[in-house]
Amino acid sequence: MPADRPHRSEYVAWRQATTRWSDDDAYGHLNNARYFDLIDTAVNAHLAEATGTDIRHLPQIGVVAEVSCRYFAEMGYPRPVDLGLVVDKVGGSSVIYRIGLFQGDPDGEGAFAKAEGRFVHVYVDNTDPARPVTPLPDAIRSAVEPLLR
Repeated sequence: MPADRPHRSEYVAWRQATTRWSDDDAYGHLNNARYFDLIDTAVNAHLAEATGTDIRHLPQIGVVAEVSCRYFAEMGYPRPVDLGLVVDKVGGSSVIYRIGLFQGDPDGEGAFAKAEGRFVHVYVDNTDPARPVTPLPDAIRSAVEPLLR
C-alpha cells in the first residue's frame, strides 16, 4: 500500500452509504461527482445527528470553503461505501474534516481508503452569509471536538 493511503484506524466516526446503478460513470467507476456528494453527506449527517437538530436552521450555518478528493483505487456499484470521519482542526470559525471512503472487507483490501476527501466548513451568520462568526457555535464545537485526532 502507498504510505499516504489512509487506513480505517485513522477515523473516529463512521456511517455507511449505498451505491446506486446511476452512480457509476460510462466506464463502470463511481462518478467523481458522487464522491463529493458522499463527503458532504457524511459531514452534514454527522452534524445533524450530533446536534440533534436541523443544522440548516441554526443561527450560524457552515458553508463549504474548500472541498477536495484524493483518489487511490476505484469504487463502484453495487457495493456499499463506508465513510470515516476525523477532524484535523477546529478553528475560531471553521472546521477541517477528512473523510475516508472505503469499500470491501475491512480486514482485507477494504482496510485502506479508496479515496479521501478534505472538507472545510466556515461558520457564518444564517442571515448574513458573508460574515464568518466567531467563536464557533457551541453546538457545532460539541459535535466536532470528539472527532479530533
